[in-house]
Amino acid sequence: MGWAKGRGWYLYDYYKDFRALADISIVRGPCPFLNTFANHGFLPRSGKYITQKDLANGLFNAVHFDANISHFLFDFAVTTNPQPNSTWFSLDHLSRHNVLEHDASLSRIDAFLGHADVFNQQAFDETRSHWGNTVNVESGTTAILARMKTCKATDPNYSLSDLGEAFILGETAAFISILGDAKSITVDKKLVEYLFQNERLPTKLGWKRPETPFTTDILLENLGKVQVEYEKRLNATSPGKRSGKYAGRMIHGSTKLIY
Repeated sequence: MGWAKGRGWYLYDYYKDFRALADISIVRGPCPFLNTFANHGFLPRSGKYITQKDLANGLFNAVHFDANISHFLFDFAVTTNPQPNSTWFSLDHLSRHNVLEHDASLSRIDAFLGHADVFNQQAFDETRSHWGNTVNVESGTTAILARMKTCKATDPNYSLSDLGEAFILGETAAFISILGDAKSITVDKKLVEYLFQNERLPTKLGWKRPETPFTTDILLENLGKVQVEYEKRLNATSPGKRSGKYAGRMIHGSTKLIY
């Protein structure tokens, strides 16, 4: 399954809803995209024992991710495995609070309020109410700030690390770029809704695997644009709140966030 030179993207919609399977060994986590890739078989359908090679191949075959992005994502993800010096992770490991999983998710409730690893319709309804028919940098940022405001008001243990904040911005830049047009940073809202709510690639709505690789340069450029809009909004309400900006730097195959 996946990408084969000369044959194109084949068996791309061989999808299985893990919730309909009786196998209790199947696990999923808080990331709708990684759950989706496992549901399609681009990652192990069990959601377990995902190696760097598994992640790189899976993300390349599913959405044409450059290997460098997959490698730095793996470097972050493997830190959630409670076993020291691990060379793999499982999707449920990503649910460990305040490692990579964070408060103010676009589609999950905060860990203090319940199960932060499963899709929550109410949380997602709030998010998508701010998007409009087309999600772009401005509407994506509006949704991020709205979720932060709600979570701050409803979660007495609300917290958001610098890494968590960076991931929130990066997640929005990534899903717009992958499901839509990475150059204009726009995407049809229906495509995003379909993936988040079904954890299934929106091929039935006409989406296709991007022909252009999603590279570190594209990610950092689009993340930067989301960040600029985000900080502009923050400074409009709390002048001087931000003294620096996020920036990505590729160092020996891993991205580090510099403040």
